[in-house]
Amino acid sequence: MMATPAKGYCGLTLILGLFLAGCSSNSTLPPATVQNSLTTSVDNYQYLIGPNDTVGIFVWRNPELSGTFIVRPDGKVSTSLVEDVPVSGKTPTQVARDMEGILSKYIRDPVVTVSVTNFVGPYSEQVRVIGAAANPQAISYRQYMTVLDLMIAVGGLTEFANGNGAKLVRTKDGQQITFNVRLDDLIRDGEIAANVDMLPGDVVIIPEAWF
Repeated sequence: MMATPAKGYCGLTLILGLFLAGCSSNSTLPPATVQNSLTTSVDNYQYLIGPNDTVGIFVWRNPELSGTFIVRPDGKVSTSLVEDVPVSGKTPTQVARDMEGILSKYIRDPVVTVSVTNFVGPYSEQVRVIGAAANPQAISYRQYMTVLDLMIAVGGLTEFANGNGAKLVRTKDGQQITFNVRLDDLIRDGEIAANVDMLPGDVVIIPEAWF
């Protein structure tokens, strides 16, 4: 009478094993999508609107169409007259011109001004620090930001960081390029020549030292 449960248990084990084997055959995910920033040098930076930014849209002589809107996670806003207006990844001026084109269907010769507060920006425009930083995080890029500015923002290096082994990963023409950065020389020794410019989308990776 005790044989039946054991047999059932073995059958369940076999089914579970086949299920796990089937899952493991497709266990490799594709690499993350590479997002290029529109900024390719420190001298041509323009702020791009991103999710969670607060956008003010002013329509001249039409206060009922004006207002303040939070950009949704899908990169769009819904105004009092028009729903689902794409704004993420665009400059405020571009959004203003887009709104003028949209509103021209409803009012004559609209004049629109767009402003932004609560700056977050799209992921492609943020800079990130991971690894042995005091406070690893993503930060909105600011014009002429350097790696020293970035390290001040994240609280510097941890006690066990290998700052001179740090890498800066930058996306250019759809390819990720890795550069060496000397954070120990810059932060701990004060060698300002080790400071370098950051660009939107840069990632700084700081390893721990091996003792």
